[in-house]
Amino acid sequence: MISKTKNFFNEVKVELQKASWPWDPKERGIRKYKELIDSTLVVIIAMLLLGGYVALFDFVLVNVVHYFTRLH
Repeated sequence: MISKTKNFFNEVKVELQKASWPWDPKERGIRKYKELIDSTLVVIIAMLLLGGYVALFDFVLVNVVHYFTRLH
């Protein structure tokens, strides 16, 4: 059981070394993570824009449906 667990973690380590990580290993400090930070900012901005679009579209549709279905 212990040998299987040890073998598993060794295989995980080997696979993680093959991975392409989103930072430059030669850089030091916060500049090392520039690509990671930039990508994260792009995702956050895209989520905010999409959320705003969906909220606006929902607001418009609710008001249009309310206008046509309200009782006179």
